[in-house]
Amino acid sequence: MKAIELFAGIGGFRLGMKGANIETVWANDSSELSCRVYESNFGQNSIVLADITQIDLSDIPHHDFLTAGFPCQPFSPAGKKQGIRDQVRGTLFERIVEIIKDKQPQYFLLENVKRILTMEQGYHFRVILNALATLDYLIEWRLINPLHFGIPQNRDRVFILGTKSTTKNPLPNIEKYLVLLTQGDCDVLEMGVETLEKCLQPIVFKQQTKNYNWGIAYQNKMYTQEIPALVNQKIQTKLKDILQDEREINAQFDFTADTQERIKKSTVVNRYCNGVEILYNQGGGARLGYTIFGVNGVASTLTASTSRHYERYQVGNKFRRLTNIEYARLMGFPDDWCRVARVYDQYRLYGNAVVPACVEWICQRIGQQNIQLKSRTWEQLKLPI
Repeated sequence: MKAIELFAGIGGFRLGMKGANIETVWANDSSELSCRVYESNFGQNSIVLADITQIDLSDIPHHDFLTAGFPCQPFSPAGKKQGIRDQVRGTLFERIVEIIKDKQPQYFLLENVKRILTMEQGYHFRVILNALATLDYLIEWRLINPLHFGIPQNRDRVFILGTKSTTKNPLPNIEKYLVLLTQGDCDVLEMGVETLEKCLQPIVFKQQTKNYNWGIAYQNKMYTQEIPALVNQKIQTKLKDILQDEREINAQFDFTADTQERIKKSTVVNRYCNGVEILYNQGGGARLGYTIFGVNGVASTLTASTSRHYERYQVGNKFRRLTNIEYARLMGFPDDWCRVARVYDQYRLYGNAVVPACVEWICQRIGQQNIQLKSRTWEQLKLPI
């Protein structure tokens, strides 16, 4: 299959799709630095530096697969949280819809922050679902975390997969379209399809209903259900497992003297929050004020915020921030992926990226669905709202 990558950043989608033997033939981003990193890894002229709203649709090649990690700042707790109403970034989503409508790829895969599901009682996510589902694609979404793939970072992200319908109504053959469900999920849900069309409810924007961690949508109807998180018991990587050898680390990453003084005014916490080890905190809580982390758990979600560059970790007897190479490993990129950017900027580039391993897992499953749905009806599975 041939793919394009919108809002490409440093190429997380492309790297993941390459692992699934899908060729990316066109990419775009509006950041000059991101494009430099992209070209340093994929070759000169491998990406178009431009505002996607200024690119003519005729200049975008036809493709089988569209990918986009559309701007998450409107939905992120770290941003202004204006959501789909953000006139600069939120409405860039409309451009994605225009391109899908014009090019009609067989699949599209979008990624965004977890908060998009719940912002304003789910209003923004339902707007997005409705816009995509009316394009005659069967939409499936799921929360996926790189923890499932041996990457020690707690980073829940919503992946939205659209599959173009090959029949007038894909619902009677829904098993052929579901990619983000595993057989283990189906064994837990014990779901069937006999009354699926009756259970799909109209997408209502004002009603305060919850969007769960998995669901489907078609035309202007949707169904959502809480399912267990993906689990791989064989993979239990910790933050300490991906750290660089201390002998390799430059003193520029150290905060030892300053931190030892701050500890005197901090409270001992010694607890885990979402798998993240918290040792000391100025306020004594999980993430209040000045916090010092341990390395026996996993890393909290990496972000593009510059303040995150200065978080302190206790590594042995030293206190330091994570290095740019450790950030690369926590996102599943090769150590030198952002080598053309200065160290300070690499944190933001990695924090803004999509984890390639998540993309690869999804793409490898496309066309290989072996899900057997059971006979119970969807009405029996509906959760109270």
